[in-house]
Amino acid sequence: MLNPNKILSDYQLRKTNCRVAVLNIFIQNQHIGLSETYLEHHTDGAFDRATIYRTLNTFQEKGVIHRILDEDNVVKYALCIDTCSPDHHHHEHIHFKCTTCNTTTCLDEVSAVEIQLPGGYTKKEANYLIVGVCNKCNAA
Repeated sequence: MLNPNKILSDYQLRKTNCRVAVLNIFIQNQHIGLSETYLEHHTDGAFDRATIYRTLNTFQEKGVIHRILDEDNVVKYALCIDTCSPDHHHHEHIHFKCTTCNTTTCLDEVSAVEIQLPGGYTKKEANYLIVGVCNKCNAA
């Protein structure tokens, strides 16, 4: 089971109330992309938007979370399940946005196709998003 204190220690991050609270929300929602607004709402207003934004920024820089951009240009974040570092994120997987429940899910088990860029181009980040109806909504 993931533990926020261990994650902060593993990534050599100082323990703050906001970091622990945000990590607890990510742990409860593994494989799900969460927006800054969602996190702000689910911390019951205990932290202002700027504090949550700085926390997300630090987590992304350190490799604790990765960024997902959905088709509405909403930035969401998901917990890195694999060991990531500030220099390298391993997120060549598919993200799925359900049009029924509006959930964005990391499909870690589905690898993205390797894209060969033309000479002179260097990939920094790739976002793979499929939009449709998720398995839970299809079963309902």
